[in-house]
This record gives sequence, C-alpha cells and structure tokens, in this order.
Amino acid sequence: MAILLTESAADRVRTHLAQRGAGLGLRVGIKKTGCSGFAYVVNYADEILPEDAVFEARGVKVVVDLLSLPLIDGTVVDFVKQGLNEAFKFQNPKAKGECGCGESFNV
Repeated sequence: MAILLTESAADRVRTHLAQRGAGLGLRVGIKKTGCSGFAYVVNYADEILPEDAVFEARGVKVVVDLLSLPLIDGTVVDFVKQGLNEAFKFQNPKAKGECGCGESFNV
C-alpha cells in the first residue's frame, strides 16, 4: 500500500511546510460528497494519529487515515499550475469514474 507524489507535488509540500515553519508532511484522505460519491481532502499533517498510515514519497511524509486508504491506495498525487490556478491532482487507480469538474470520484 502506498500513496505516491510526483516531484512537483513533493516540491510544493516542502516549500509550503518551510513557509509555514511547521508540519510533518501532507495529509490525504477522502470524504463522502460530490456528485460521484467521494472527494479528496488534502491538508498539511501537523500530527500523526494512531489510525494513520504513513508513507515516504520523494522525501516527504504522506499521512493517510486507515479508513480512506483502501479507496486511494496506489494514488499518485501531482501538483499542477495552469495560468493563475494551481491545485493537487489525483491519479487514482481505484476510481471508476469522476464527475465532470473532477472534484469527486466513485469506486
């Protein structure tokens, strides 16, 4: 089981953590929502809880709660800039479909 980061995503996390002056890594999870069923939740991890799995990707810790992990195992997280917009993007091998806006997915 693993969550992977592209070099762009790892650079973004390292840069942001340095600017914040705190944090352990990137926290990735899911919540039930959206038109397709699930949406990704991304934040910076300030602590590691007993119900978390921790992975190392390109020198960055990736923290995932154990309930989300089965639905996003194997996901590659990228960080993309398009004009003035920038966002984390997910390539989830478990996703069977996504909504038109890309904000939610189903498995």
